[in-house]
Amino acid sequence: MRPPRTAQLVAALISALSLLALTLCTVLFLRSYRSSIIESARTGSAQAVSQVVGTVGAYVDTLEGAVGIVKEHLGDEESARDAFLAAFLTARPEIAAITVYDEGGALLNCWAQDGRTPSEDIVRNLSFDLTTAKRLGQGYISTPHVESIFTGYYPWVVSVVRRIPDGGHRCWVSIDISFKELAGTISGVGIGRHGYCYLMDERGNMVYHPQQQLLYAGLKKEEAGRLACIGDGTYVEDTVIYSVKRVPGSPWRVVGVSYVDETVNESFWQMFRVAVATAALIFLMALAAGLVLSRFLSRPLQELESAMEQFEQDADRFAFRPVRGTREVQNLSDSFAHMVRRIQKLMTTVREEEIVLRKTELKALQAQINPHFLYNTLDSIAWMCERGKNADAVEMVHALAQLFRISISRGHELIPIEKELQHAEAYLRIQKFRYKNQFTYHFTVDESCLHCLCNKITLQPIIENSIVHGLDLMVDAGHIEITVKPDGEDILLIVEDDGIGMEPEQVSALLQNEPSDRTGIGVKNVNDRLRIYFGAEYGLSIRSAPYEGTTVTIRTPRVPEDREADYDKIH
Repeated sequence: MRPPRTAQLVAALISALSLLALTLCTVLFLRSYRSSIIESARTGSAQAVSQVVGTVGAYVDTLEGAVGIVKEHLGDEESARDAFLAAFLTARPEIAAITVYDEGGALLNCWAQDGRTPSEDIVRNLSFDLTTAKRLGQGYISTPHVESIFTGYYPWVVSVVRRIPDGGHRCWVSIDISFKELAGTISGVGIGRHGYCYLMDERGNMVYHPQQQLLYAGLKKEEAGRLACIGDGTYVEDTVIYSVKRVPGSPWRVVGVSYVDETVNESFWQMFRVAVATAALIFLMALAAGLVLSRFLSRPLQELESAMEQFEQDADRFAFRPVRGTREVQNLSDSFAHMVRRIQKLMTTVREEEIVLRKTELKALQAQINPHFLYNTLDSIAWMCERGKNADAVEMVHALAQLFRISISRGHELIPIEKELQHAEAYLRIQKFRYKNQFTYHFTVDESCLHCLCNKITLQPIIENSIVHGLDLMVDAGHIEITVKPDGEDILLIVEDDGIGMEPEQVSALLQNEPSDRTGIGVKNVNDRLRIYFGAEYGLSIRSAPYEGTTVTIRTPRVPEDREADYDKIH
């Protein structure tokens, strides 16, 4: 474990003192302001409830006003009455329906938005309860409910039911007014972060609660019954603050619920801002002290440490700048500079020796493939001459000459893919003479790849392996498909045959045989050259199965012709 720096020790001491001061300030603040916090919360809760009471009161006034207007015109002549009520509904879209009932509770008339008519078979009319109306005498205000007398129209409403004096056979009128806007207003009123308001009647029955679903599911419980028995006011009970207030002109009461812990936490953050300002001043002083220490002691050592880390990450391109400081620091800087020069010189020597070694290995690999191919070709030409096929032998010699001109390539290891394809086709023409009617071949080439570079003599060993080990043993004629296509930033050269295929052990042996092995030497050669030039992510992959043919995929990077020098530098 590395020991701490002097500057770190001083900073730790200052931080500890700062933490102690902040803790004391926090405790004092919480103890001094707790009572005022709670009082402020009581005031805020009462104000929120008063706001809701005002909104609900205005809603009730709207209900009563609408009832009064409707009652005034129910006694008009029928056509005038209907025309007025239709216009009234148009002007007051919050009114869902107006219904009139006789003494026995039978529905007599109905006027609704968009001219809707009640369903012929009303299961239960939630907008009018005759029993409740008679019990209360002059009428009542219902709890929020879904309009149930229409088909396909189910607004959320509150019904105001009133007796019609001197109405003849019309004894009751009910007006359904949308409760959606009022519910939204109540839900939108928050007290603190998690506080809320709800609406109950004078018996403690829930009229509206913003968390109605939780109440129905039994996941939440309110003290509505107990709160209905106490007067208006604000009460603090353990960790909860209740504010209760009656809505004038209605049987409803608004209850506000907020939490003491929440208000305390919110005020804590107010204190925290004060503490942060104090801490900022303390840390500025600590920073000034740290800067002084760093200037005279810590900074030179940190610069030297940083230089060592940079040298460790990238020794090749590292350029050391001497560090100024005390005599001991300057001596250490000079020693490190001398060490850097020695290590970089040794790295350059090792890299040059590695390049020479790679050149030697590459030339040895190239020397393996050419004799192997030449021997096979000369055997074929000799066979033709022995049988008097001189014209075929001449054509084969011309193809061999073209093949070697491309192979030499003026000493370049990398040639355009177009030349490599010409080299492969010349080889296939030569082998067509040797294997009469034994195989066919076809090239599928993406033209965008033709002018990119690849290792010379890449396709020929793969094609040779397909002919000798895949097609030569077949009774019927085989086929070789050569495909060249792009694959992202790489190019794929694919040689596919429909020969006898290979066992997994044979596939593995092709890429693992040592140079002394006779079988598969060309395939291993191609794979080794690709890896030497471009890296371990490039090379050959072989997919084969007995009697299903073999597919060899050669992955090589996309190298434009003008980038050849970037790869030839290793030779």
